[in-house]
Amino acid sequence: MSVKELLIHVDNSKQGAARLETALHLAALHEARLVGMHVVEPIRLPAFIEVGMGRELLEKQREAAWESAEQAERLFVDQSERAGLSAEWRTDEGDRFEVICEHARYCDLVILGQRDPADEAAPDGIPERVILTSGRPVLIIPYAGRFTEVGRRVMVAWNASALATRAVHDALPLLYGAEKVVVMAINPKDDSERFGDVPGAAISQHLARHGIKAEAQDAYAPDIEEGEELLSLAADEGVDLLVAGAYGHTRWRELVLGDVTRHLLDYMTMPVLMSH
Repeated sequence: MSVKELLIHVDNSKQGAARLETALHLAALHEARLVGMHVVEPIRLPAFIEVGMGRELLEKQREAAWESAEQAERLFVDQSERAGLSAEWRTDEGDRFEVICEHARYCDLVILGQRDPADEAAPDGIPERVILTSGRPVLIIPYAGRFTEVGRRVMVAWNASALATRAVHDALPLLYGAEKVVVMAINPKDDSERFGDVPGAAISQHLARHGIKAEAQDAYAPDIEEGEELLSLAADEGVDLLVAGAYGHTRWRELVLGDVTRHLLDYMTMPVLMSH
């Protein structure tokens, strides 16, 4: 099992450049094809506002959106050529979430950025919706910091569920080269029937059969949110990749996430790989 094709959404923000740096590293490490894309979203305004703005101003906004796409393309092409990678660029138009999901279904891993809460213009819920509906694992890169190395020290959030199992297997290509893999169970005594006598032991043995040495650990923190405890433990271990199943569903246009999933997405300080 290996990663053959990565998809990354590229924009012109400072975070976008850092995210591309991570993607370039992963593509080189796995000798994978890197697909970069930028989505130009149509300008949707109420009719009375559109009339008030005038056609000329609307046209300028559209031109600026396409100029931004061209700038993102130049960044991607320049960096991928410098890295000597097999790469492809795509510019598409439409709803960002829907377009990314459409392209994501034909790759092994999607790389997106965590939403910066200080950026009011950033669309909300894109990583979450892609995780829940694309059917592919998504690597989310924090909005702050640089992460040129991903997968050297890994923590797997383990609760013996179907979603955690899927996340582990989706992450296998990234685990093979890890120096350390920790399988972490939070509050396993609260559900001993599911976790077993030694929490994380069975999945660690399974990983060992894949040639991955994993260390089973557990933590008891009844007074702390599980997501908060996971991030704290990951930081203590110097983890550069956290692997977790994503709990949630879409209801009409409403996005409903589990508490742990929401906490990780909001407060991550290292890249997080999620599967649903």
